[in-house]
Amino acid sequence: MENFKTGALAKYGLDYQSLAAENPALIYCSLTGFGHDGPYKDKAGYDYVIQGMGGLMSVTGQKDGVPGAEPMKVGVAVSDLVTGLYSAVAILAAVIHQSRTGEGQAIDMALFDCQAAALANQATNYLAGGIVPGRLGNAHPNIVPYQVFATTDGHIILAVSNDNQFRRFIKVAGLDALATDPRFSTNAERVAHRQLVVDTLKPVFAQRTSAQWIDDLEKVNVPCGPINRVDQVFSDPQAIARGLTVAMQHTAVGELHLPASPLRLSRTPPEYRNAPPLLGEHSEEVLSGLLGIGPDELASLRKAGVV
Repeated sequence: MENFKTGALAKYGLDYQSLAAENPALIYCSLTGFGHDGPYKDKAGYDYVIQGMGGLMSVTGQKDGVPGAEPMKVGVAVSDLVTGLYSAVAILAAVIHQSRTGEGQAIDMALFDCQAAALANQATNYLAGGIVPGRLGNAHPNIVPYQVFATTDGHIILAVSNDNQFRRFIKVAGLDALATDPRFSTNAERVAHRQLVVDTLKPVFAQRTSAQWIDDLEKVNVPCGPINRVDQVFSDPQAIARGLTVAMQHTAVGELHLPASPLRLSRTPPEYRNAPPLLGEHSEEVLSGLLGIGPDELASLRKAGVV
């Protein structure tokens, strides 16, 4: 635990050991860009930088040689989000250990570590297969056809993940002749002949609307879907049925619609108590109600500009 002495608590003259000495059951989670050891331990960590350093941008974006080809970040701060999720799992694991032994522990979480772990199949392609993955746009490195195709009025995602699905797909697409073509017979062959497969399918998809394709493919259980804008996501019948938004009363704007928690717990469902507060909205409530600071001291804090 020595590395935690140089962490955030050390700035305030504290360290994990001294706190744990007071409370051996303490669970302390530190979340930094690069962790508490290694040559980058003192570097600042920001999601954008981590997406680049952690390999994500090297596999995101159009492949070299096509218009718009460059490494691309994901549209949301996914490294931050993944690290938060991993941290929650780590804390829960520590809580289980604490409940069994009464012993707390320090948790050292790093954005860089979590982004590397989240490379998933792309990391395995390299570590187990020696293949350095590159950018493939919307295509999949190990499955074909598994990508976006243009239709007469937009785009759809086709996600054919096995050979049975491909055979059902070519019937819907009117490409029965491909059933006997060895270059299309298995996923391995389709990956080996990726460009041929894509070039064959592009003009076929351009003959129907997105809705027609989705309707036809879903009838035979071929995975596919639209590419929704954010407004379309939250107006989707499935989103409405699942209650993916929540309305709350906000101090400044009145009713405010927010993303709902995706957690569905039968015994302890999430509760929505307070809308996002204004800056300092609850300062006095916290200082007096939780910390027991009296009126005179609060007045001094206000005068000093602290509150």
